[in-house]
Amino acid sequence: MSGHAETVEQLVRSQLSKALGGGRGVVESAIPTIAFTICWIATNDLRTSLYVSIGLTLVLLLVRLVQRTTIQFVMTALFGIGIAALFAARSGEARDVFLPGILYNGGYAVVLVISIVVGWPVVGFIIGSITGEPTEWHDDRGIVRLCSTLTWLLAAPCVLRVLVQYPLWASDQVALLGTSKVVLGWPLQVASFAAMAWVLSRNKTPLADDEPQGSSQP
Repeated sequence: MSGHAETVEQLVRSQLSKALGGGRGVVESAIPTIAFTICWIATNDLRTSLYVSIGLTLVLLLVRLVQRTTIQFVMTALFGIGIAALFAARSGEARDVFLPGILYNGGYAVVLVISIVVGWPVVGFIIGSITGEPTEWHDDRGIVRLCSTLTWLLAAPCVLRVLVQYPLWASDQVALLGTSKVVLGWPLQVASFAAMAWVLSRNKTPLADDEPQGSSQP
């Protein structure tokens, strides 16, 4: 599982970067949502905002297709915009454009926290999905502790978004919802990733030997 990595942090940093699609994948996932929110705040027009956001997403998709690289992260963004449009169309209320995000962040936070409590932090499965070893990471206590810390950092933005945005949604504060979505969206995610990168930059937790578990454990 360790490959060329010499520490837990190096291994997790490498695999997490792959799972997130690197810097480009993260940006592609965020830009369409930011474009929609800013356009909606400026125009108060749902249709125009959706056209701008979806149009930008299709441009990103076209670039990926021309370059023959993965479209996974662009399609994720496109799917998110589509769900938001469906919620708003069904209710006829602009505030419901933001409801899928609130529900998603709430559900995501619950899953992340539960995974930590039961001792199987989600970040560990991200690593396992990349290495092709879904559960082997759990045999190394150093990796489990590190993945728990990283999962807390991943959950924190979701918890904060729900705490801020749900009261705004309940009181129909659409302009503040849009503003909070921008402020608590990409900037907060960058802060979360920066904190994760800081944790991973310490490079001090040695990987467990690849020997059988019983041969070296006290």
